[in-house]
Amino acid sequence: MNLIKNVSTLPRLLFLILVSASLANADSVTEWNTRACELTAPPNFDTPTANRIIAIMHTAIYEAVNAITKKYPAGDLKIDAPSNASVDAAVATAARITLENLMPVKQQEIDTLYQASLAKIAEGRSKTTGIEVGEKAAVAVLADRADDGFATVETYRPYTIAGVYVPTIVPLASQWIQRKPWLMSSPDQFRPGPPPDLKSETWARDYNEIKSIGRKENSKRTADQTAIAKFWEATGPTIYHGVIRSVAELPGREITRNARFLMAMTQAMDDAMIAVFDGKYHYNFWRPITAIRNGDIDGNDATERDASWTPFINTPMHPEYPCAHCIVSGTVGTVIQAEFGSGSIPVLSTTSPSANNVKRSWTKVEDFMQEVANGRIYDGVHFRTSTEVGTAMGRKIGKLAGDKYLTPR
Repeated sequence: MNLIKNVSTLPRLLFLILVSASLANADSVTEWNTRACELTAPPNFDTPTANRIIAIMHTAIYEAVNAITKKYPAGDLKIDAPSNASVDAAVATAARITLENLMPVKQQEIDTLYQASLAKIAEGRSKTTGIEVGEKAAVAVLADRADDGFATVETYRPYTIAGVYVPTIVPLASQWIQRKPWLMSSPDQFRPGPPPDLKSETWARDYNEIKSIGRKENSKRTADQTAIAKFWEATGPTIYHGVIRSVAELPGREITRNARFLMAMTQAMDDAMIAVFDGKYHYNFWRPITAIRNGDIDGNDATERDASWTPFINTPMHPEYPCAHCIVSGTVGTVIQAEFGSGSIPVLSTTSPSANNVKRSWTKVEDFMQEVANGRIYDGVHFRTSTEVGTAMGRKIGKLAGDKYLTPR
């Protein structure tokens, strides 16, 4: 049962008991991470917007927690807090205020989760002070990000000539190139070089690979490849935050470390969205379904047209190059590597809502990143070069986060 969606049908006490039980093995930082992912899941919010919301929430959570524990140097916001303030009250309050501000349509559900969190904390000055610290952190972070460009009006102009029909769905996040990054110096800091020349051997290789293995019917995909394709069809934060929590929920993790890790991760993921849409709308490169149905006009004799070709999944509504899934997986994997430094990395795992919540696991970060790239080719929505370039961009953004927040000095 989806507790959040069915809250109105449950007695309030029963709802609070079920929420508390479902989070018994997590600290308050990862509890709110889980709930924020559920609240922002499709179709409630698109993926870029969801990543922004979660990054703002986790930044406020970290500022609140670290102000109390003082485990790491104070950030630019300089939140004051006594050391006896309740960390859990601060986390819950920072999460509630940021989430209710950024998605007011979910206010009732957020408030119910908030009351469930506060109910587990003993009454007293520590709890009251923790709430005050969470409020300060949330207000400060929201003010800092108020002018980040999110409210820029979308003005995408479809390519056409007068009187000629073109598909009428507006592509996603064309205004994201106006966003203010968290870590990058500008949206185009890591803009890659152009996609392959259409007359090149690389283009023919990419074209024919996905034409064969990414098609919906009569594909050469194996059963395992099809399972991977279905798994990585999922969008939204949930699938990647499962990987992240497989680190954050390891036994013995200290709460400030988790707050810092999740802030670094979510800021980097939000920057990854900014960077990838900068590249997408700069190059405006065609998707496989467009390219393959027009294979006779690319000037390459090695790319034969298929007039009825369709991909395994529905094509996302934004340009092909670079791969967005791949930039995120490259970012996530690199931040995880930075978190552990030279130490051994645990088994990573997550579940996918597009594959009946089946679980997949990886013993190596590189295997995780490569599977995501392969999955988008098997899906029929990304060319090989695009996946390679997207992953490389993600590595660079993940390194920025690691260097700023996670690398020991």
